Amino acid sequence: MSQKPKGNLKGLSPSQIKGIQKLFSRSVDRSQLCPRALGLEVAELSSKLGRRIGLLISREGKILEVVVGTREILYLPDLGRYRFGAGRLRRLRLVFGDLSKGDTAQIPHDIYTDLEKLRLDAVVSVKSVSNQVRASYAHLLPLRNEEEAPIETEEVKDLSEVTFPFIEFMEQLEQQLTLSRTRKKSSKEAAVLVGVYDKKLQNVEDSMAELEELARTAGVEIAGKIIQRRTPDPRTLLGKGKLEEVVLRCLRLEAELLIFDTELKPFQWRVITNSTDIKVLDRSMLILDIFAQRATSSDGRLQVELAQLKYNLPRLVEKDAGLSRLTGGIGGRGPGETKLEIGRRRIRDRISDLEKRIDKLGKQREMRRKKRKGIPVPLVAILGYTNAGKSTLFNALTSGSVLAEDKLFATLDPAQKRWVIPGGEEDPTSYGMPLVLTDTVGFIRDLPDELRTAFRATLEELYEANYLLHVVDASSRDLKEKMASVRGVLQEMNLLDTPLITVLNKCDLVSHERLEELVAETEGIAVSAINREGFNELRRRVKEMVTEKDELSH
Repeated sequence: MSQKPKGNLKGLSPSQIKGIQKLFSRSVDRSQLCPRALGLEVAELSSKLGRRIGLLISREGKILEVVVGTREILYLPDLGRYRFGAGRLRRLRLVFGDLSKGDTAQIPHDIYTDLEKLRLDAVVSVKSVSNQVRASYAHLLPLRNEEEAPIETEEVKDLSEVTFPFIEFMEQLEQQLTLSRTRKKSSKEAAVLVGVYDKKLQNVEDSMAELEELARTAGVEIAGKIIQRRTPDPRTLLGKGKLEEVVLRCLRLEAELLIFDTELKPFQWRVITNSTDIKVLDRSMLILDIFAQRATSSDGRLQVELAQLKYNLPRLVEKDAGLSRLTGGIGGRGPGETKLEIGRRRIRDRISDLEKRIDKLGKQREMRRKKRKGIPVPLVAILGYTNAGKSTLFNALTSGSVLAEDKLFATLDPAQKRWVIPGGEEDPTSYGMPLVLTDTVGFIRDLPDELRTAFRATLEELYEANYLLHVVDASSRDLKEKMASVRGVLQEMNLLDTPLITVLNKCDLVSHERLEELVAETEGIAVSAINREGFNELRRRVKEMVTEKDELSH
């Protein structure tokens, strides 16, 4: 079966197409970058047709593709996804006819981009000028810094001047690229974090820091961060040119993940994903991945799967490479990972089934709560922004063993334990005040509706609470914003009337002056769950709150 040229063939006569097709039969000395005779034929044919003509030549010297472009652009065919080893190149070089003005063969920006993105062995621009085959060729170099393209370009007056042994040169180059890897081999996936923020928005560094913490919690290695201040582009969020820069940055840093500090619309996600071979996640997908890792109960796992399916349903299109790229690793974990590629109808059926099962579990929880209501023991719920130290405080107050880590969303399943506040100092022999303390899932800004709905059973614990302890990280720079975020969720749940005490945790990390300011502003209690500071005052305030409500109710 004869090979056929690809690309812009419209308007060409059969004889012109046949002349292009003959290029497949040309022999190439594998030790040469590009034989002069071949370069001359490509240059003259491009000039005659007024269209760029490109050849993709294997390292073994076989012409695999002949591509026809326009006068300005040469679109290369899809070379397929390819997972390269450290320092490896694609073993393909591109030779093309240059139609720019002037006597020098030029390599345009888009070809330089192809060289770097596709990891070609080399690109060679050829032009016929006064019986000479002018050429410029470029190849990759070991990375000097992530901002500068790792490319070297050489110009020659005639292709006959290029005499270096091509195969040996490529092998040596690959060895250098391997030795100069930008990051050490790691079991973690590396990611570049991208934040696109409106110019009027403040505290963008705090938002990016939270995304970094989310990524760290998910087990991601941070290779780089990019912040852009602009009006978000409706298609690519950060603009086509900037997206190309970001993709090249990922390649230079050997990052397998691109994580955006926003919720990408399904169309944006597909456009960005289909423009690169890199796995693309948004903030919500990252949160879902963390939930998938940390949900331990059957209830929690069902809720995670429901959230994953609801979030990914609009992103499911036939033969879309993006979601298949998510299976396995960050963004593809959890009970829902095998469901990502099944049909929309089956997805909807599964969602309906999960909602029924979760509702049933909710009713079972309600029955347990009714039994508990028969016992006159007040329920105190610990709530707050994620990683504020809720679980550490819970363990310290109850001698519990709930997982407490310096990571976001360490707690996903509610935990309860008896907490007895000792009798007063005036009468040490008096009975203490028995309470039930509940540790809940942490709040976070801009939690997607699909996820909040799926976890409504977890948050329902707050409806049964008689009192709330709002734990705040006193050392956080954006403390007020996080408190407002928690208050916003409480308002949505109509829980602002529930008696609440603000607990300023991690007071050992804050100066005395700053702590006094926070206590005055929030009317809170300064504690350190790690050092068990301020516990006596906390117990006193809780006892006072419970007693005061009992007196009002009577």
